Amino acid sequence: MLSYQHIYHAGNLADVHKHALLACVLDYLTRKDKPLSYLETHAGRGLYALDAAEALKTGEAAQGIQRVEHLGWFAPDHPYARALAATRAAHGPLAYPGSPLVAAHLLRPVDTIHLCELHPREFAALREAMAPHGGIFHPKDGLQMALALTPPTPRRGLLVIDPSYEVKSDYQALPRLIGQIARKWNVGTIVLWYPILASGAQEPMVRALRAAHPDALIHEVRFPPAREGHGMVGSGMFILNPPWGLDDEASRLSALFATL
Repeated sequence: MLSYQHIYHAGNLADVHKHALLACVLDYLTRKDKPLSYLETHAGRGLYALDAAEALKTGEAAQGIQRVEHLGWFAPDHPYARALAATRAAHGPLAYPGSPLVAAHLLRPVDTIHLCELHPREFAALREAMAPHGGIFHPKDGLQMALALTPPTPRRGLLVIDPSYEVKSDYQALPRLIGQIARKWNVGTIVLWYPILASGAQEPMVRALRAAHPDALIHEVRFPPAREGHGMVGSGMFILNPPWGLDDEASRLSALFATL
């Protein structure tokens, strides 16, 4: 449960998919002059160096963000590109933001950030990375904290659920958890990332979510495996109460991923 470290996968194609849509959600929510809450259940360390030995070992960033930027997927004014630029300005050209830093660069001083991370070293790195931006940090199980913290104050906002799925029971537990949170916090935008696996292990979870929340946006993209025998062949995003117009960005990403 505590073995997963995202540095091996930071900036991969799944991150591109996840962070591009998340940035668009944040961009939409911050247009209204009202404060909001940002909650994340599995925050990781927040900041990654794409020239670190772990990242170079897998080469996933080279196949991911570095490749798609070369292809020109994101204009400079795209919220994802703005978060990338702000991160690099502060930490160097090979820095990559995890979801907490994507959020920090797009949120405003009036907004509240809650971040959960159970891994002790990742939690320490997270606090350091987020020091210039602030936040409320929880070294606790993120799924339990999501139930405890919702509905948050301010009530307007979003929850990001991004587990590693090393605990296979997550696939069964998440639909029930999201249902509980949605009943408590019916105005919240709930974002769940999940891997598309060659084994199809995610499919019962997605069917359950689709049946329970027919109005949610479920967006999936596929891409070549990072290396021979790698089980992840795509990325999925479930978004309950999606902002208006997000399906346009989802369609644009579908067309781009189809070219890989």
